[in-house]
Amino acid sequence: MTAAMALARTIRDAQRTDSSILRCIGGTPLLQLNGIQPEGCARILIKVESVNPTGSMKDRMALAMIEAGERTGRLKPGQRVVEYTGGSTGVSLALICAARGYPLSIVTSDAFSAEKRNHMAALGAELTIIPSNGGGMDAALTRSMVEAARQIAAKTGAFWTDQLNNSDQLTAYHGMADEIWEQTCGRIDAFVQSTGTAACVRGVAEILRRKKPDVRIVAVEPSESAVLSGGKTGSHKIEGIGAGFVVPLWNAAIADEIVTVTTEAAMAMARQLARTDALFAGTSTGANLVAAIGIGKRLGPDATVVTVMCDSGLKYLSTKLYDRAQT
Repeated sequence: MTAAMALARTIRDAQRTDSSILRCIGGTPLLQLNGIQPEGCARILIKVESVNPTGSMKDRMALAMIEAGERTGRLKPGQRVVEYTGGSTGVSLALICAARGYPLSIVTSDAFSAEKRNHMAALGAELTIIPSNGGGMDAALTRSMVEAARQIAAKTGAFWTDQLNNSDQLTAYHGMADEIWEQTCGRIDAFVQSTGTAACVRGVAEILRRKKPDVRIVAVEPSESAVLSGGKTGSHKIEGIGAGFVVPLWNAAIADEIVTVTTEAAMAMARQLARTDALFAGTSTGANLVAAIGIGKRLGPDATVVTVMCDSGLKYLSTKLYDRAQT
């Protein structure tokens, strides 16, 4: 091959385009935190999932559930899809259904940000809004949304992705674990992640444990509803986590430790992250960092702790998290 031919091929490859927005899901950066990391703490690395197309790690799991439905024949061309969601899964499903040509029904609540609801609607989802008790997330609200989704599926014949029970999403987080392993060159001592469906912490743990059996897995849940820790169910405002009951995909054997974080502490940490490390994230990311820094202090400066930036703070501009009176 001549130099001219090699140059032409390089230019051609650089100009190659993708055929779908869905090809932009995954392959996210792993960033070392500096400003927010206290002295004597382990190195804290954060998986920046906000660069996914909808600004959330849930793009991974939504795509995995839809593709599994297609592959097994449970989801037919043009069939309606339905799901209950705190918002991020719904936005991700709305993106994928728009790209693949499926009508989508979403059951959500006023407990979750207006940005998420508007984003789902903009992508073509039909919304059913379940009223909350004072804007909080609790077990009763979760169960009400699940039941509404079940009724829509029964009435319309929709394919219900059923995220609380759907293990197809685990493969999405196996992929995240492979990325983390490669990006850290296998140097990881602990993985810290908040629990909603529990699929992320479980899926990542399954792969990391195969590669490094002594890696420490830390699950995070709201202090106000610490059911995985054996506490009482309650109301909290960390969107996307803490269903209020022990979720079906949870496996207690996956976690070496469960850390509880208050809504207030999670919000304060998310605000601090924006100012010290220029990462604009949601409340669950704040909870992750509260826990990760605590683990990092215990493990010391020679260790590496990995956690997740679950989504973008752009999803929460109308909420208490980024209300200027609070910041």
